[in-house]
Amino acid sequence: MNIYGIEYQEKGKIYYFNGHDLKIPNKVTVIVDTAKGLQFGKVVEKVDNEKLKNIDEIRDIVRIATKKDYDQFLKNCKDATLALKNAKKMSDELNLDMHFIDANFTFDRKQLIFNFYSDERVDFRELAKKLAGIYHTRIELRQIGARDKASKIGGIGVCGRQLCCAKILNQLDSVSMNMAKNQNLSLNPSKINGNCGRLMCCLAYEDENYLYCSKGMPLVGEKKNYEGEVGQVVSVDILNRKYKILINDEIKEVKLEDEKSA
Repeated sequence: MNIYGIEYQEKGKIYYFNGHDLKIPNKVTVIVDTAKGLQFGKVVEKVDNEKLKNIDEIRDIVRIATKKDYDQFLKNCKDATLALKNAKKMSDELNLDMHFIDANFTFDRKQLIFNFYSDERVDFRELAKKLAGIYHTRIELRQIGARDKASKIGGIGVCGRQLCCAKILNQLDSVSMNMAKNQNLSLNPSKINGNCGRLMCCLAYEDENYLYCSKGMPLVGEKKNYEGEVGQVVSVDILNRKYKILINDEIKEVKLEDEKSA
C-alpha cells in the first residue's frame, strides 16, 4: 500500500490517499476520490508505515492527472473566480454580512464551495438557492474563523515574516493562554495576539521546551532560602534556568544548579 499526502491548495491542509501500486514523485498532480467528489491535488509527501497508525480513513488516488485534467482544473479555477464575484454581489443585494474569502469547484463540479467570514451567524439559505439556480450544482457556504481567514489571506507578522498559517502550517493546532504563561510572557493582547486577533500560532512551537526547562524553577514573588537567607524572587530566565532574588536590598542572580549545590 502506497500512501501519499495530497494538497488541494498551496500550503493547504494535507489529506492522505492510497495510491495502491502507483509510484508517484512529489509535486506530481493527481485526481483523488473524496467524500465530496473528485478533486485535483498535488502530492507533497510519501507516508511511512509508522504514520499510517494516525490516519483514520484512506480513500483512493484515481489516477495521475493528465493534460486534459489540468485544463479542466484551470477552467474550474476561472469559473470559481467569477462565481465568487457573483456571490459577493448577490450577498450585498440580500444585505448579508458576508466577507467572501474564496470559492472552489470540486474537480467534477459536483460541488461549489465558498468560504466566508462574518462576526455573526448568517442566514444564507436564500443566497444558496440563487447560486444553485445559476450553477446547477450543490452549493456549500462555509463560515470560517479568524485564524482560517488569516491563513487564506496571508500577511506579515510582528516578526517581519509571512504569517506561519499562510506560509508553513498545513494544519492549525489549538493555542492556549497557558502557553503564553509557560513562557513568562506579558499577557498584553498586543504582544501575544497575531494579525487574526487570536493567540499567535508560534506560541506552540517552543511550549514543550519551556515546560521542560521550567521544572524546579521558582515563580516571581516566591520566597526562597539562599545561602542561609530568605529573599524574594523578582525575575526568572526559564531557558537559562536561572532567576534573580532580592536579599537585603541586594539583587543576586542564581542558577538553579548553584542553588542545589549551595
